[in-house]
Amino acid sequence: MRLPVTLSLRHIEGRTVVIDLTHGNKFKAAGALRLWYHEQVMINALTFDLEDWFCVSNLSPFISRNEWDLQEQRAYHNTKRILSLLKRYDTRATFFILGWIAERLPELIRDIDSEGHEIATHGYSHRVLSEMTAEDFDRDIARSIEIIRPLIREDIIGFRAPTFSIRADTLWALNVLKKHGIIYDSSVFPISFTAGSKGIPNLTLAVFRHTNGIIEFPLSCAEVLFLRVPCSGGCFFRLFPYNLTRHLLRRVNRDGRPFIFYLHPWEIDPDQPRMKMPFIDSMRHYTNLDRTYGRLERLLQDFQFTSIRKVLGI
Repeated sequence: MRLPVTLSLRHIEGRTVVIDLTHGNKFKAAGALRLWYHEQVMINALTFDLEDWFCVSNLSPFISRNEWDLQEQRAYHNTKRILSLLKRYDTRATFFILGWIAERLPELIRDIDSEGHEIATHGYSHRVLSEMTAEDFDRDIARSIEIIRPLIREDIIGFRAPTFSIRADTLWALNVLKKHGIIYDSSVFPISFTAGSKGIPNLTLAVFRHTNGIIEFPLSCAEVLFLRVPCSGGCFFRLFPYNLTRHLLRRVNRDGRPFIFYLHPWEIDPDQPRMKMPFIDSMRHYTNLDRTYGRLERLLQDFQFTSIRKVLGI
């Protein structure tokens, strides 16, 4: 006979909930979002930002948006590889779709949707929010939803800002998101970056609500010796040894938080065109592209994942 397993978790409205995990039941606590568990295994959020290699802000000094259509497009093949891997491990994810990509690859978006993955928006043009006014952003979001929504079966309720550019001086974007029916955002790093393009230091590490009701699922950081170490994917996943990433993500789970993991399809593509750029930028963009697919497969073996929508229970 198994003994009951209980965890004490803090949720978005400050309540403490004790959960019986003996039977792996889903739960819903009054005033709190549901999180999904199976026995003693925490279910984490797996996400992909669907953009092509040339859409990256890191490359914007070298390839303008007016030149995007002139570049070799590799998003279709890379995304298909990811879909095949997810199918093999019977795993669902959230795909934040760039409207510009959906406009050119509508069948790919339909394929992602038909395989049971959540579709959310990454905006249309991949402009960071600090470069836009509220009116610019309103048009950008509206255009992305107008393109993506007819291709999928469910409403779009999630958003991720290009380059995670919701920060203290761009919180005005949250009201624009609410206007367009967005329920949750996943654009905030709860740390500061020297580059200044992203991050809100000293923010809570857990899921929370903004004052206008938008739910925020911050990018995951592990607390190590009073420091916050980003470990939620992207260049950190490529730069850190895999065993270090796994250790940090397990720390997040041990702290009672599901982590959120993100990756871009171009990050599994070592054969993409290479641009000459400053050393630091080149290191961030090209390091370990040949190892990322294998690391992603190991991640799927070591952790349980689903979409953000299901992790949040909305």
